[in-house]
Amino acid sequence: MRIKTVHMLLCGLLLALGASVANAQEWAEQMFEKRDHDFGVVARGADAKYRLKITNKYAQAVHIASVTTSCGCTAAKPSKDTLASRESAYIEIVMDTRKFTHDKNSSVTIVVDAPQHAEVRIPIHAYIRTDVVLAPGGAVFGPITRGSDETRKISVAYAGRGDWKIKNVISKNPNVTATVAETRRDGTNVNYDLSIVVKGNAPLGELRDQLTLVTDDARNPYIPVLVEGKVEPEFVVTDVVSFGNLTPGEKKTVNVMVRGKNPFLIEKFESEKTTAFEVRYPQEAKKVHVVPLTVVAPTEPGTLEDEFTVTIQGSTEHVTFKARGKIMAATGVAAQAKAGEAKSTTAQNNP
Repeated sequence: MRIKTVHMLLCGLLLALGASVANAQEWAEQMFEKRDHDFGVVARGADAKYRLKITNKYAQAVHIASVTTSCGCTAAKPSKDTLASRESAYIEIVMDTRKFTHDKNSSVTIVVDAPQHAEVRIPIHAYIRTDVVLAPGGAVFGPITRGSDETRKISVAYAGRGDWKIKNVISKNPNVTATVAETRRDGTNVNYDLSIVVKGNAPLGELRDQLTLVTDDARNPYIPVLVEGKVEPEFVVTDVVSFGNLTPGEKKTVNVMVRGKNPFLIEKFESEKTTAFEVRYPQEAKKVHVVPLTVVAPTEPGTLEDEFTVTIQGSTEHVTFKARGKIMAATGVAAQAKAGEAKSTTAQNNP
């Protein structure tokens, strides 16, 4: 009887532990946007990259202890390893299409060790065709200055049948366009130049998109092409200027740094709220200007928060920065002096 009771207790404990592990696993899995990823059919040498989004849906911080892959054909790493509550990050997954070909199956395992332990496995698949080769593997633009078009070229080489054709290029992003021009054709080989343009009016920020080459292949007509870059403003100014603590009526000067891609001149500073300020404008064109900005603090204690607009000569781009400070109530000697001034004024008005 005693042995049977012990056996029942052990079974109950094992069931409880199994349920706990299952709950932890489910808790971790719910943070991932997807539970698998298929790159589909890609060209040899193509940049095959995917960002798997992970979001901490819980009150406690989540810590990613490790990210590993089951195959040398795949690499993965997190954009950050600690996520605060409601914060998101990405697992960057890359398939090696240069060393590996044909059907490739692998997986990425993400281990979380806080607030509790869990492992999440993400299956990865791709088919790397050998008859189409991209060089380079994608359109990597790097920093793009807003206001001017940027172009990259990719060579598309096909080996198989001499009548193979690229019929169209599809871009779902109106700021990214592409054209193809045939450069060679013989009995078994066909070559094209793919020209990709990011328009000068593309919105600021990171650009990550995918073009699709449409071919006359009956079985695999589509070839994806990755486009990456970051559209940056022509001019960059200090995001937030701090005046620190000020006393009522105090005059204080701080430096504001304005950078440009090419030499430029500053026409004026404008403020939404602050009327009592001075600026010494530079007299010669430079790529970097350090501009002294002087403000006179308001007479009443409180918070100084304002937004300034910088007008650049010959540019329609809006460049803004925020100014912050805190006006402290006068204390000590300053307060006594102010009280003395008030008393003197009262005596003069009441002889």
